[in-house]
Order: sequence, then C-alpha cells, then structure tokens
Amino acid sequence: MAFWRKKDTVKKKKPVWREWLDAAVFAIVAATLIRTFLFEAYTIPTGSMEGTMLVNDYLFVSKLAYGPRIPMTPVAVPLVHNTMPFTGGKSYTESVQWGYHRWPGFGDVERNDVVVFNYPAGDTVLADNPADGDYYRECRVFGRNAVVNTRPIITRPVDKKENYIKRCVAVPGDVLEIKNGLIYIDGKPAALYPHSKLTYVIKTNGKAPLLNDDVEPPYQMAGMYFTSLENSQVEAARKAPNVVSVDLYLHEQAGASPTEPGEWVFPQDTANFKWNRDNFGPLTIPKKGVTVALTPQNIALYRRIIRNYELNTLDEQDGKFIINGKEATSYTFKMNYYWMMGDNRHNSLDSRYWGFVPEDHVVGKAWFVWLSYGQDGMLKDMRWTRLFRGIHSLEK
Repeated sequence: MAFWRKKDTVKKKKPVWREWLDAAVFAIVAATLIRTFLFEAYTIPTGSMEGTMLVNDYLFVSKLAYGPRIPMTPVAVPLVHNTMPFTGGKSYTESVQWGYHRWPGFGDVERNDVVVFNYPAGDTVLADNPADGDYYRECRVFGRNAVVNTRPIITRPVDKKENYIKRCVAVPGDVLEIKNGLIYIDGKPAALYPHSKLTYVIKTNGKAPLLNDDVEPPYQMAGMYFTSLENSQVEAARKAPNVVSVDLYLHEQAGASPTEPGEWVFPQDTANFKWNRDNFGPLTIPKKGVTVALTPQNIALYRRIIRNYELNTLDEQDGKFIINGKEATSYTFKMNYYWMMGDNRHNSLDSRYWGFVPEDHVVGKAWFVWLSYGQDGMLKDMRWTRLFRGIHSLEK
C-alpha cells in the first residue's frame, strides 16, 4: 500500500455566503477590539462644550490616553452602547459582571483635559426619556414615590451609563471654588479658554446693541440685553455701537441656594451648603487613599461615593454612621475622583449638579474631530476648518 503517497491538498472552495459571513465576523471582532482598547467614535449631542466643541462635531476618543478599561458588562451586542437600534431595549445582559480594571495608558487624567466618561447619575434613569431624563432631579422635584409609581425606571451598570463629554477642571486633591462664575483651583484662577462661554448682561444707550455676526443674537428683558459670549468676544462686545457696559450675569449671588429643588446643586443639601452654580465651594476633590472625617454636616458630600461608587453599605442612626456593619467616624477613598464642567458654563449639566466623577467611569480622552457640520446638514453646512483638527488646536 502506498502510504507514502502525498495526500490531495486542494481545499474545497467556500460558498460565497460563507466568505461573506467570515468577513463580517472578522470585521465585527476587529471593530470591537479597536473600539474597546484603542479609540472610539463619539458625537457631540448638545451645546454644553461650546464654543470649543460644537453640536455635530464627530470626534475620536483615545482609550490609550488613560489606559483601556476592561469591559465591566462583557455580554453585550457588539458595537452598540446600551440600547438596541430601531427596536429599543437593552443591548446587554447583567448576568456576567466584572470588576473595574484598566490597562496602563500613556498618562492620567490631567487638569483641563477634555474627557468622555459615563454619566455618574445614570445608574437609574427614566425609561421614557433615558438619555435626558434625570431620575434624581425628578425625585427632588416631585418626590421619589411619585416618580417610582408613575414612571418606568431603568438601572444600568457603570459602563452602560450614557456617555458625557466635559472638561476636567479639577483632579484628585485639588481644592475647587467657583466665585462669581469664575473657577479657582487651590486659590488660583483656573485656565481661561478663548472659546469658553458665559452669559452676559448688556446695557445700552436705549438702542439695540450692534454686535458682531458671530455672537448669538441677544434677547431683551427689562430694558437690558442678554447673550452668551465666548471669552474672546467680550472686549469686542464692550466696544460695539450702542453698548454702555457688558457684565457677567450671575444666576444667584454668593451664599444663596436656588429656591427650586430642580436647580439645587451638589450635594443637594441646602441646609449645610449654601452653594449655587456661580458660587460654589471650596470643595476638596477626593483622592485615593485619603481619609476624611464624617459628620452630619458633611455626609451629603460622600454618601454617593460610599454607597454607589465604592459599594459599601451605609446606615445613619442618630448622627452616627454604620459602614459595612461597623460604626465609623471617617472614610478612606478607594478611588480617585474628578470634577467635570462644560465650557458653555451657564448651559451645562455637569459636576455642579451631580458631583464627582469616579475613575472607573472614565472612558477616554477627546482626540480630534474628523467630521463637523452645522444645523443645515452635512451637504449644506460642512465646517471644513474643523476637520481633522486636534482638541487642543480647537481650544485656541
């Protein structure tokens, strides 16, 4: 018998459908790995980062900048964040949950980085408005029982919360304070970017102000005009025809808490913290390994960290704190935390309202814009000067 005879090595050709299937599987696996460990596409949905980032800016977010985060909810539909396209419903199952782990990256989150992160208060959302419905705000306004009994509720794991993009204005250990709308870090003024926006009140000689075309049209109320100005536009507005003065508009003065519960700022304790969006702090940003004393006066700052982010039990009894079954007078942080704010300061839902961003919520660093167009659509209103420009370039 000719056992030595060479076997036929000609392979049977795959059918066309099989070739397409193999190609599709390879593409999905490759795209998932790239999205998880290298970079991910992100779209600016709101004006909270204007004028540095604009609505309909499409950018890439670097996962390598701070190190790729290992998926915490690994069983999910590929290339989908938290909701199935077209049909709705969850795109993942929580039957398997992994702890927080991050591979080494090129560095840590630094002050003034533009960061994409999971919305901290997004662990519980309103199912009839999952992207914008603030469950905790609704509870403050209408009462928890009224919300729970009348609105459908969804809970989400950390990595399936909505993605937000803001500027990191304070890092662990920083002392943050906002005084009359301006940020101070460790007692020193924070960096001012030319395109950051605030709302200003414009007094005139009785006639409408003749502002540059690139300024948002002002609206009139009680004989004065109001508009949002970028830092780079303020001096030109002061010199515009018919303008007498241009002053920063403050929603509330120092020492005054907003009267409406829906406008309360972090930590939503108006008895112990007379803070508002324009006058806030001083507040020390929690740092891993640092221990703080717990008192009835400051516990509002740390409840969510202890319970929700670092997964301890916390009971409060007669001014005493029981953590994991033991009485405690202090707490040591297990993670680093960050303070994120939008560049469009008076039109931004940010850390002033929901507090600290834990390190396990950090997704990546905004890298560069690859596509951008205005409200008239991609074909009519392409912003050619923004294409393929890095975030630091757009800040200038």
